[in-house]
Amino acid sequence: MNRRNMIKTSVATFMALTTASFAEGESKEKKTKTKKSDNPRVVVVGGGWSGLSMAKSVKSFVPNAEVTLVEKRDHFFSCPVSNPWLFDMVDTEFMVHSFIDAAKTHDYTFLQATATGLDQKKNILNTTEGDLNYDYLVFATGIEYDYDVWTHGDKKLENELRSTYPAGFIGGSEHLTLKRKIKNFKGGNFIITVPSGNYRCLPAPYERAALLADHFKRNKIDGKVYLLDANNSITIKEEGFASAFKKLHKDHLVHLSDAQILEFDLEKKEVETDFDTIKFEDASFYPNVKAPKLLEDLGLTIKTAYNRVEANLDVYSNKFKGTKNIYGCGDIRPMGFSKSGNTAYTEGANVARVIANEIYGKKSTWASPTTVCISILSKDPIHEISLVSEYKYGSKGETQFNSTFTDEKWETNGLGAQKTQYAWAQGMFDNMFYA
Repeated sequence: MNRRNMIKTSVATFMALTTASFAEGESKEKKTKTKKSDNPRVVVVGGGWSGLSMAKSVKSFVPNAEVTLVEKRDHFFSCPVSNPWLFDMVDTEFMVHSFIDAAKTHDYTFLQATATGLDQKKNILNTTEGDLNYDYLVFATGIEYDYDVWTHGDKKLENELRSTYPAGFIGGSEHLTLKRKIKNFKGGNFIITVPSGNYRCLPAPYERAALLADHFKRNKIDGKVYLLDANNSITIKEEGFASAFKKLHKDHLVHLSDAQILEFDLEKKEVETDFDTIKFEDASFYPNVKAPKLLEDLGLTIKTAYNRVEANLDVYSNKFKGTKNIYGCGDIRPMGFSKSGNTAYTEGANVARVIANEIYGKKSTWASPTTVCISILSKDPIHEISLVSEYKYGSKGETQFNSTFTDEKWETNGLGAQKTQYAWAQGMFDNMFYA
């Protein structure tokens, strides 16, 4: 089997497995406080890809478990596939889904609330809608932005960057603002940044830059994308992105490596790097990422080689160190896995299995999450590149690649003609919400 067919087979096999239906039934009545129960009570905080996978999977593995998903939003907006949405390649209906539907389909409880505190001794999670008793607690709370390397504590600058030039990597309003910016852009330089560290969705800034350059070309906009990359080279699928930048987008895209922003002058619309001062008409500044402040406040974070603040998890069990029954999964993790939708989804299912085994008194064996990553390089015609990876640990617990297969031959691979990214996303949405 050649490499291209191996990628297609890997993606197809994964989609077939993850779209299988587990448990179906009516959702339980929602309550803001749980009472003593003979059934294991599992509370999941965070309704992103990992939290949805966790809630569904633990209910499947332990059918009598009383599972509650706590999420502050009233609906789900997907960060994966949001780049093509910015350019009207998919509609909003494709991206938005109901937590109520997910809970009903998979027979767990959805509580729209914000987690505010924790009593570990009494096994109580505090929320804005009341206290929840738990036997097992899972944080799948995703990322927050870490602007400090740019702002050095200047909150006025941070607020202006957040509100005027949003990153667009936390699903929701940021994306709406960014889409409006793109629609109204008339010309000039548009800056997109790539942060250092293990940021959310490694290929996404490169994909976004490619699609924006493609947008300029197709609509005859006198614009240029400046892709300021804090890393010394393209961080993932380098062959595919580099060739697309050169062959498809050379007149509308400039990729600068080792381009860490040192200073902002937002009045003059200029940024300064080690090498250049770059003027811009508009921008989307993507800073470093970190685990949410809630976990910091609860004393559940550490500094890692990747980012300043990440969850303090045991890398084999995903249990928070120093706790007896609190777990974490998804993009809060300290491990070097890709912070991406498919990785978070499979990790959620893996950690659900760990909790199920603990409930049943069984021993767990660590299982790798799976990264399936498909990036779009242009709109018409659609060109795509893909990657499938799994992981292992070294002797000191460091993250290593166990296997990686890529298909970066976008000119000939046919992935775009098959709309592979859309098919993958549709399968995942069906699995999280409807199947």
